[in-house]
Amino acid sequence: MKQLILNSNVVLESRVLTGCCLEWKDGIITAIHEQPPSVDPSGYGAVIDAKGLYAAPGFMDLHVHGGGGYEFNLASPEEIRAICAAHARYGTTSILPTTLAAPIPELIRTIRAVREAQSLTIESNILGIHLEGPYFAQSQRGAQNPEHILNPSPDTYLPLLNEWDQVRMMGAAPELPGSLELGRELVRRGIVASIAHSDATYDEVVRAVQHGYSDVTHIYSGCSMVHRVNGYRVAGVVEAGLALDELTVQVIADGKHLPAALLKLLYKTKGADRIILITDALFAAASRYQDGDVITQSNGVQTVLEDGVMKLMDRQAFAGSIATANQLVRNMVQLAGASLPDAVAMASLTPARLMKLDGCKGRLAPGYDADFVLFDDQFEIRLTAVRGRIVFSDEGLAVH
Repeated sequence: MKQLILNSNVVLESRVLTGCCLEWKDGIITAIHEQPPSVDPSGYGAVIDAKGLYAAPGFMDLHVHGGGGYEFNLASPEEIRAICAAHARYGTTSILPTTLAAPIPELIRTIRAVREAQSLTIESNILGIHLEGPYFAQSQRGAQNPEHILNPSPDTYLPLLNEWDQVRMMGAAPELPGSLELGRELVRRGIVASIAHSDATYDEVVRAVQHGYSDVTHIYSGCSMVHRVNGYRVAGVVEAGLALDELTVQVIADGKHLPAALLKLLYKTKGADRIILITDALFAAASRYQDGDVITQSNGVQTVLEDGVMKLMDRQAFAGSIATANQLVRNMVQLAGASLPDAVAMASLTPARLMKLDGCKGRLAPGYDADFVLFDDQFEIRLTAVRGRIVFSDEGLAVH
C-alpha cells in the first residue's frame, strides 16, 4: 500500500520545491506531487504531515569507524547493527563501515562480521566495507597504530579482497612500494582506490591516478601538502586533490578538522560533484560519551573527547570525529556557504555516484529507493526512512 508525506519542502538537485507530497510504495518512491492533490487517507497505509520540514535523500556515509559506543573493528554483527541504528537517528540511511589499520586476521574477522550484519540490519543500507589501510605512510598515520602499518603486498591484500566481493573502497599511500600494483588490482575489481594517510608528492599522486587512484581520504587530514626541499617548494596530496579533476575528495565537515575558510576553498575548487562528506566518526559519535572522557580504541590508541572532537592524548592531533551526517550538511551551508541542494548532494548523490549507486540512491525521484530524511531549519533530523521503512521518528510527527 502506498504511503505519503504531506506539506514538505523537497530538496532536489538544483532547487527546493515547497509544499510538496512525497509518495512511496514497497520501498520505492512512486511520485512527488508539486501541487498536493486532495488526499484520501483511506487510500494510504500511512500519511505524515511534515508541516514544512525539509525532505531530502538519505545521507550516505562512506567513511565511518563507529558510533553509539561501538566501533566496527572487532564488532559483532549485533553491535554493527547498533552502530547503524545510532547513525540513522541523524539521517544516515546508507553506510560503508570503515576499518582501522589492524592485523590481517582481525580485518578478515571484521569483514565477515559486516557481511553477516548486512542481512540483519534494517536501520541502514550496509553497502559493503571500506578498508582504510593498513598501507599507510608512518609519517601520516595519525591515530592509526604504527605496529599494524604495512607496505602493500599481494600476500596481505589478496586475502582481504578475496574474502568478500563487497569491499567497496580501500585507502593506501600510493608512494609506498607495491601501492601502484595495488591500485591496478583495486580498479580491476571495481573497488575505489583512495589516497590515504600519504606523504606523496604531487607528481606521485599524478602517477597514482594513472594507476587507478581516484579519491583522496579526508583531505587535509593525514595528507602531505606544499613544503620546501632544498629551498624549492614541492606540492603534495592536498594540492593534487584540489587541482586534479580526476580526484574526488572526502571532507570531514565537522567544523573541527577543517575551519570555515578551508571548507569554502574546497567547495569553490572542487564543487558539489567532487566532494564526499564523511563523518570519519569514532565510537563516541551518536553516543552518551561526554567531554573529557578518555577512550581507548580497539587498536590500543588512547584518545580523549574534547571540544566536540576526538584528540590524541598529547592534544597535538585529532584522532577522529564524533560528527553525525546532519552536522556535515549543516556546516557546509552555514560555514562554507553552500546551497542547500549542493550540501545535501555532497552527502547523498555524490557518494552514490562514487559507489555507482546513483541509478537507485541519492535522489528523491520516482523509481529511486525510498531512503529519505525529514529535517528542520536547524538540520535536526525528525524522521529517517530506509527503503520506505521508518526507522526513526520523533514524537512531534504524527503518523496517521
